Amino acid sequence: MCDKLVIGDKQLDSRLFVGTGKYSNDALIPEIIEKSGAQVITVALRRIDFESQTDNILNYIPKHVQLLPNTSGARNAKEAIRIARLARAAGCGNWIKIEVISDNKYLLPDGVETIKATEVLASEGFVVLPYISPDLMIAKKLVEAGAAAVMPLGAPIGTNRGLKTKELLRILIDEIPLPVIVDAGIGKPSDACEAMEMGAAACLLNTAIASARDPVMMAAAFGEAIRAGRKAYLAGLGSTAKYARASSPLTGFLDEMAE
Repeated sequence: MCDKLVIGDKQLDSRLFVGTGKYSNDALIPEIIEKSGAQVITVALRRIDFESQTDNILNYIPKHVQLLPNTSGARNAKEAIRIARLARAAGCGNWIKIEVISDNKYLLPDGVETIKATEVLASEGFVVLPYISPDLMIAKKLVEAGAAAVMPLGAPIGTNRGLKTKELLRILIDEIPLPVIVDAGIGKPSDACEAMEMGAAACLLNTAIASARDPVMMAAAFGEAIRAGRKAYLAGLGSTAKYARASSPLTGFLDEMAE
């Protein structure tokens, strides 16, 4: 069965996106990608040193992996648009993850400024993946603005708390005609598996992998969880019931033996 994730004009076999922050050593990144099976990796433009031939994070990202620069650090639409244009001009391609965060305490995305940036960049040919709170109205406006996907948070970024916004994520999955990629807050492979079982198109992981005792092994675990959750969703989860229901008949066999 062909089950590709289509974003823009690209078809992906893997539904796990990974980040590049917080690793003890960037040299781990190639193995993280290999073990997880990820085909998309996000990196903050401010972390790329284009002047350095040695200390450049891009040196650790395999050429076959889709680069997804993000606008981390942008506080408004104007700054996000500028970062996106710089990334493309620097040769990072036309994919961009929009992050507009002016809230320094909870690090929640600014939906209004995100919509503004998405509209401008989509009109310029960018494949825009905006990071948002799981707000249906914001997501609908992003569809109209030309987003290629939406990336709602599962919990506040970097917390590893899991799917605290599960009911809101479910609404977006049901109502938005774009890939819904759960981003931020996922802490365990079981969280990612549950998101995929709900029908999420993909998950983006960073802190949960980077903060693990063995990041490479954790990356492999997340890869397996994503694949398992997707298979469960495609198979169709069984219905739930309020009361117990026997899987085999409880009468008949013993009565027949007695006769």
